[in-house]
Amino acid sequence: MNRSKFVAVMTGIISLILGVGYLLLVQLLDFRGEMLPAPIEMIPIGLF
Repeated sequence: MNRSKFVAVMTGIISLILGVGYLLLVQLLDFRGEMLPAPIEMIPIGLF
């Protein structure tokens, strides 16, 4: 029983770390500003 409780606590800690890391990554990417599409001039003509 003691080992299973330890595994559960460790899994929860890892889950929290991943969740906070994901939120920080999203905030960092959002902080960079509005995402604009590439200019139409940059698309190669022979592609289509």
